Amino acid sequence: MNISHRRKKNAPVRLAAAALSLALLLPLGLPPVRAEQAQPPDATSAAAEPSAEHGAAAMRERHYAAYLAEHEEAKAPGEEIVLQAAQASRWEGEGFRQLQDYEGMDGVSLLTGESGAAEWTFDVKEEGLYRISLLYYPIEGKSSAIERALSIDGERPFREAGFLQFDRIWDNVQDQVQRDNQDNDLRPNQGEAPRWSEAPFADSDGYENEPFQFYFSAGTHTLRLESTREPMVIRQLRLHQLPSPPTYSEWIAEQESSGRAATSGRLVTVQGEAASAKSSPTLYPVSERASAAVTPYSSSKIRINAIGGYNWRIPNQWLEWEIDVPETGLYRIAFKSKQNFVRGIYSTRRLTIDGVVPFREMENVAFRYKSGYRIDVLGGEEPYLFYLEKGTRTLRLTASLGEFAPLIREVEDSLFNLNAAYRSILMITGNTPDPFRDYQVDRKIPGLMESLQAERDRLQAVSARIVELSGGSGDQEALLDTMAEQLESMIGEPDTIPKRLAAYKTNTGGLGTWVQKAREQPLQIDELYVASADVELPRKGMGFGAKLKHEALTFLSSFFTDYNQIGNVSKDDEQRSVTVWIGSGRDQANTIKAMIDETFTAETGIGVNLKLVNMGTLLPATLAGQGPDVAMQIGNDLPVNFAMRNAAEDLTRFPDFEDVRDRFRPSAMVPYSYGDGVYALPETQTFNMLFYRKDVLQELGLRVPQSWEDVSEMLAVLSKNHMQFGLPPVVQGTVQGENVPPNSLYAALLYQNGGQFYRNVGRESDLDSRTGIETFKAWTEFYTDYKLEKEFDFANRFRTGQMPVGIADYTTYNQLSVFAPEIRGMWGFAPIPGTPGAGGSLDRSVPSGGSGVVLLSKAQDKDAAWTFMKWWTSEQTQTKFGREMEGLMGAAARYPTANIAALDSLPWPAEDYASLKRQFEWVKGVPEVPGGYFTGRHLFNAFYKTVNGGVEARESIMDYVQYIQDEIRTKRSEFGLPR
Repeated sequence: MNISHRRKKNAPVRLAAAALSLALLLPLGLPPVRAEQAQPPDATSAAAEPSAEHGAAAMRERHYAAYLAEHEEAKAPGEEIVLQAAQASRWEGEGFRQLQDYEGMDGVSLLTGESGAAEWTFDVKEEGLYRISLLYYPIEGKSSAIERALSIDGERPFREAGFLQFDRIWDNVQDQVQRDNQDNDLRPNQGEAPRWSEAPFADSDGYENEPFQFYFSAGTHTLRLESTREPMVIRQLRLHQLPSPPTYSEWIAEQESSGRAATSGRLVTVQGEAASAKSSPTLYPVSERASAAVTPYSSSKIRINAIGGYNWRIPNQWLEWEIDVPETGLYRIAFKSKQNFVRGIYSTRRLTIDGVVPFREMENVAFRYKSGYRIDVLGGEEPYLFYLEKGTRTLRLTASLGEFAPLIREVEDSLFNLNAAYRSILMITGNTPDPFRDYQVDRKIPGLMESLQAERDRLQAVSARIVELSGGSGDQEALLDTMAEQLESMIGEPDTIPKRLAAYKTNTGGLGTWVQKAREQPLQIDELYVASADVELPRKGMGFGAKLKHEALTFLSSFFTDYNQIGNVSKDDEQRSVTVWIGSGRDQANTIKAMIDETFTAETGIGVNLKLVNMGTLLPATLAGQGPDVAMQIGNDLPVNFAMRNAAEDLTRFPDFEDVRDRFRPSAMVPYSYGDGVYALPETQTFNMLFYRKDVLQELGLRVPQSWEDVSEMLAVLSKNHMQFGLPPVVQGTVQGENVPPNSLYAALLYQNGGQFYRNVGRESDLDSRTGIETFKAWTEFYTDYKLEKEFDFANRFRTGQMPVGIADYTTYNQLSVFAPEIRGMWGFAPIPGTPGAGGSLDRSVPSGGSGVVLLSKAQDKDAAWTFMKWWTSEQTQTKFGREMEGLMGAAARYPTANIAALDSLPWPAEDYASLKRQFEWVKGVPEVPGGYFTGRHLFNAFYKTVNGGVEARESIMDYVQYIQDEIRTKRSEFGLPR
C-alpha cells in the first residue's frame, strides 16, 4: 500500500475535522474524545491489548495505606495457618513441578517457573489481619530479584501486592582478594550463595517499614501467586503475626532483671568488605582511595577496603556480617562509616542480629551526613548495649526509608496528581498557550483548583516534617517549597495558569527527580566493631596529620601511575599477548579485565593488555602505527571505513568464522559487511520499540496502535487533547564530523515498504527511487501535517503523560524503570506499528544500531586477537558481562547484547521480553558503503528543507540525493573501486 498517498489523501480531511472538533469542544471543557478503533490486523495486537487494560485497572487500584485504613478496626488473630506449597489446589505454566527433599528441606516442595501461577485454597477460622511469609529457595535463573504478584479470592488486595520481591543471596566467589601484576587488588566477583529463606510479603519500594497485613474473613479463601520474573522453589506459606520489638528502655530493664552483665576488655573488629552475604551483586567490595582512615590502606595502589557506597542506596538492600563473639554478655556496636552522599536527610538502616530486631530503636538507625569517615556508635553519647551469646552471630543492615518513607510516598502521590492536572490543563490550552487569551481553566476543569490546593497543603506539610526530622533547613525541602509557592500563586491568580505551564512542567520534572533522589540511602562501611563498654575504639588515620600525609603521598604517586592500564599487564618477553582498546567507563573496563584474567587468559594462555582510551584517537593512532590489535565498543560506521583503507582485517579468512557468525542475527552483521568480507563482530544491537502509557490510553479510550493507519487515527485524538505522539528525534551530530546514521523512523518506513538505501551493490543511493521518495514524503508529513515535535526529552514527557505514546530505542525501558518509579506498572512497550503487506499481514521492519569489536590489520598475532574476539562475543562471556553490568550499576545498565542466546539469559520480565522478541524478528541492518556517511547527513538536510523551509518533499530529497550520489562516486574513485 502506498502510505504516502494514503496519508496525503486523508490528511486535509482529518486536520479539518480535528480543528472543527477542537473549536467546538474546548470552550465547553468536555472530557477527552474516544477514538473508535478497528480490530487489530494481526496476533500481536491481541497480545498487547490486555496489558493496556490491565495497566489501567492497576491505576484504579487502591494503595496499601487505603487498604489498611479500611480494615483498621480488624483484630490480629493468634491463629497460624500453614499452606504446604506442594499441596496447591492448581498451578499453570511451564516449569512447575514437585520436588522431594530439595536442598536439605524435608518433604515436598513446589518449583515455580518464571511465568505461570499457583493457587492454594484454605479455611480461616478467625477473621482479621494476617502477615504472610514465604519459605523459598532461589534456584538459578537470570540473576535478578524474584518477583511475584499476589491475588486473594481472584482480586489483587492493593496495588503494591502486584510487585512482591524476593531476594537472591550473593557472596564473593573468591575467599581471598586477588591482585594483578601491578600489585592492585582485583574486585571480587559476585556469585550466588542460595539458601532456604523465609521472607514476609513486604513493600518492594520500601515505603512501608513493616510487612504487609492482609485481611481475611472467616471462611474459605484462595491465594494465588503469579510469576512475573525468575523461578524459585517454594516450601510453604504462613499466615501469622509478627511480634513487635520492645523499646530499648524496656529491653535493657529486662536484661538487668535477668542478671546479664556487661563484658570487659573485649574488641572484635570485622572488615566491612568481608560481608558474608548480600541481597544484590551490586553490593560488591569497593576500593576507597580518598582517605587514610580505611583498612587496608595504600596511597598509590588499589586496595579493596570498604563496602557499600552509592551502590548501597536502594531500599530493602541488605548486607550481612558474621561476628565471632568471644564471650557471652553485653556489648556496644559501632561502625566506621562514611555518609557524604545526601545532605538534609540521613541514610537509614534496620539492624537485626540473628534475624531479630533487638529493640525498636534498631528499626531506624540514622547515619547523618559527614564529609569523611567517622565512628558511629549506636546510641551516640549514651551507647546502646546488645546482648550477644558466645559463638558466631549474624548482623544484618538493611537499607530503609525509615521515617522518610511516608513523606516520600506523599510527594510521589502528589507528583502523580500534579501530572494529571497538567494533562487536563494541556487539553484546554495546548502546548503553546495564547498569552492574551483567558482560557478559564478554573471553570472548565472541574475540581482543578481544589486539587491544586490539596497538593499545595500536602507539599507544605511534607516540607515542614522534613525540617523537623533533619533538624534544620536544607536543600531537601527547597524544591517542595518552590512547587508549593507556585501552586499558591496559581490558586490566587487562576487566569495566569496557562502562562505558568512551562515553569509548572519544569518544577514537576524536578519533583520527580526529588522522589528518585530522596529514595536513595547510600552508606559506605569500612569496619564494624563489637566492643565492651570500657574499650576505646580505633581512630587510626582520622586525624589532620594523617589526612595531610595522605594527600601528599597521593600527589607524588600520580607521577608514576599509568591510569590507562587495567589489571594484569603482559610483558614483551612473556606469553602471547593482545592489546585491546576500550572507550567506555572504568567500571566496565575493570569488569572486562577481571573476566579476561579469570577465564580467557587462564584458559588460553594469551595475555591481554586492556587500555581505557578516548576512542577518538583510534584512527590517528592506527595511521601512525601505534594502534591496538583489537578495538572494542566502536560505532557501526568505523569497521567499513577502516576496511576501505586496508586497516581492518577481513574476519572471513578465519576457518571458524561461519560458526561464530551464527551467534548473531543476520541484521547485526550487515553494517560490518563490505564487498565479500566482514570486518567486525557485533557486541550490542539496539532497535526501536513502541512505548505507551496504559493509564493515559485508557483515559482517552485508545488502543496500542498496530499499523500506521492506527497511528493516524490516534494522532487526531491526541491532538484534540493537546497530547503528542513521540517519533524518534530528528537531530544532528553533537560533535563536528560525527557520523549521523539515517533517521530510524525513515529507515523503518523505507524497509516496511520494500525500499533500500543503496542499489547496484552499494554504488548508488536508492533514496531517489519511487519508494524512497514516497517514504520521505510520508515521514515529513508527520511534521508538516500533524505538527509533531522534532526534538524533545521523551523520558520526561512520557513520565508526565504529555507524550503517552512514542517510539524510542528499547534501552529506554531500562531508563524508565529507574527514572520514573511513580508510573511503575502503568506503562509497557510493544513492537512498532507496521505497514500492511501481502495477505494483510503487517510488516514491522525496524533498523538497528549498536557497536562492534574490530581486528586491526596491523595486529602482530592475528590468531590470538581472533581468539579473544571469539571469547568476548561468546554466549557465556556476554551473559556474564551483561549480568555483571546490571549487578554493578542496576537495571538502568541492562546490556543490549547482540548475541542471541545471551540476550535470552538476561533478566527481562517475561511479558516484556516476549514483546522484545517479537520485534527482534523484524530487525534489519543498515549497510555501510564508501561515502555512505553523507546519507544520514543529507537526509537530515532534506528533512529540514521541507519541514522548516516549506520546499516540496520530492524536490528536497532529489536535490540532496544528488550530493549523496556524488560523494559515493568520489569515494569509490578515491579507493579504486568500480563505479
